[in-house]
Amino acid sequence: MSARTVSEFTLDPVDSERLANLSGPFNGHLRMIELRLGVEIANRGNVFRIDGPAAAVGQTERLLRNLWKDSAAETLDEAAIHLALTETGADQVVADDIEPQEVAIRVKRGTIRGRGANQAKYLHAIATHDINFGIGPAGTGKTFLAVASAVEALNETRVQRLILVRPAVEAGEKLGFLPGDLTQKVDPYLRPLYDALYEMLGVEKVVKLLERNVIEIAPLAYMRGRTLNDAYVILDEAQNTTIEQMKMFLTRIGYGSTAVVTGDLTQIDLPKHQKSGLRDALDVLRNVNGISFTFFEAKDVVRHPLVARIVSAYDARDAKDVETGPGV
Repeated sequence: MSARTVSEFTLDPVDSERLANLSGPFNGHLRMIELRLGVEIANRGNVFRIDGPAAAVGQTERLLRNLWKDSAAETLDEAAIHLALTETGADQVVADDIEPQEVAIRVKRGTIRGRGANQAKYLHAIATHDINFGIGPAGTGKTFLAVASAVEALNETRVQRLILVRPAVEAGEKLGFLPGDLTQKVDPYLRPLYDALYEMLGVEKVVKLLERNVIEIAPLAYMRGRTLNDAYVILDEAQNTTIEQMKMFLTRIGYGSTAVVTGDLTQIDLPKHQKSGLRDALDVLRNVNGISFTFFEAKDVVRHPLVARIVSAYDARDAKDVETGPGV
């Protein structure tokens, strides 16, 4: 971790329209750069002050100077800022110097912040990466925080639509006997996503957005053949994807989109001989730059205190089975 440093500089010539173009609506462009590069940016007019790790501060100053030149000839939007960050390789250079910053999410129910270090890290990762994995037991806030982040992005028009996806895997029960068409059969599997949306936006608004296809809730199989641009996509219960399904889902992501994949590797409902797509992705993508992994544990459970103890008890049993063999 490099030492923190401060840099002050002036962007010339003084031009209020260019400054507004660079900063973005409500300083949104500057906030995006702060989160991606792990720095604090303050300015009074054209005089900027950057505080953070030395490598990140240098990268941020160069980035702002380049964007200042661009601001004279083009209108900067979030896509342009994202592209500039990617082209300069700034993320890669300073990745090791970034300390997770607190991310506050503002939705209808109020302001949501991470509870504990892992949730804070998770929210920061979602804000700074295009593809994110949240892996851990039930009750750790993986899906809830992902949906909250997605709702905020939609409210701030950073994305055009929300797509929430789940694999419709039978957890020891058969779907065929249930009445109704396919949508009615799989709706119960998608219910937790509806519940989270209702809490964030209210039932009436969710219904309207569903009718306009601004929000789409669908089984994973419906994603094949699509390219998702300017969308916030959440894949829940990802431990029940196959390897092929996971690859299919991750390669749907288009420009301007964010994807969050959540799952619990102790709750796999696939046939015994089939490897989970989530476990495979963990093996294959763990060191791919631009993809984040956040791992939750029993101590991160935010439900009833007994839930954390139950998770710990099962973890201990599973660890013993690994050492001695099942049933010993």
